[in-house]
Amino acid sequence: VQLVESGGGLVQAGGSLRVSCAASGRSFSSYAMGWFRQAPGKEREFVAASSWSGRSTYSVNSVKGRFTISRDNAKNTVHLQMNNLKPEETPVYYCAAGLELSGNYYYYAIPNTYDYWGQGTQVTVSS
Repeated sequence: VQLVESGGGLVQAGGSLRVSCAASGRSFSSYAMGWFRQAPGKEREFVAASSWSGRSTYSVNSVKGRFTISRDNAKNTVHLQMNNLKPEETPVYYCAAGLELSGNYYYYAIPNTYDYWGQGTQVTVSS
């Protein structure tokens, strides 16, 4: 599975942005998909994830009510809609794909769950 993110860019604080991830390769619909972000010098941080069907989604508390993950298995894409962005939310956003072996939040939240990663897309939130 190859993943390519897009949609990053510059937005003012309080604004919205949608980043997308296009997957190529077989069996996209069988993979759980996650979004992570990483600022320079910091660890990669879980943001949100979706089960293979899209019926179950998970997100870190700091983005609940502002970020929404969605996927379209027919188009092999997953999106992260980000609203009310904050200046500190200016890292690189990565999408990732992994086998869905558990339905537990903590399973989706750790990078080791995921086998495939995109190259990342930069989001810059200006204050």
